[in-house]
Amino acid sequence: QLQASGGGLVQTGGSLRLSCAASGSALDRFAVGWFRQRPGKAREGVSFMDRSASSTYYIDPVKGRFDISRDNAKNTVYLQMNSLKPEDTAVYYCAAHPDLGALLSDRPDYWGQGTQVTVSS
Repeated sequence: QLQASGGGLVQTGGSLRLSCAASGSALDRFAVGWFRQRPGKAREGVSFMDRSASSTYYIDPVKGRFDISRDNAKNTVYLQMNSLKPEDTAVYYCAAHPDLGALLSDRPDYWGQGTQVTVSS
């Protein structure tokens, strides 16, 4: 199970850190990622990290502003979001799969519940 938290309302330029806590399985067995669904838009992958934390991926709109990390001792994945923009407003979901390729192909094994991020202009 994945439990996401950390969303909220923030002004443009602000920061938020999302957390995704795993239970039932050791998170270091999984590649992890964050997806989002913006209002009126299809769900999109935002950022991903492989099992070893040696590779990370970001979509272009968030590069340089978002940072994915993991703490395997705490069985938790984070998404640090800086310099937030109104277009980052979305419900954010964490996800996991043993294979990074499956996450990149939008085929996670596990989903967390969404956490709402709202960026006001």
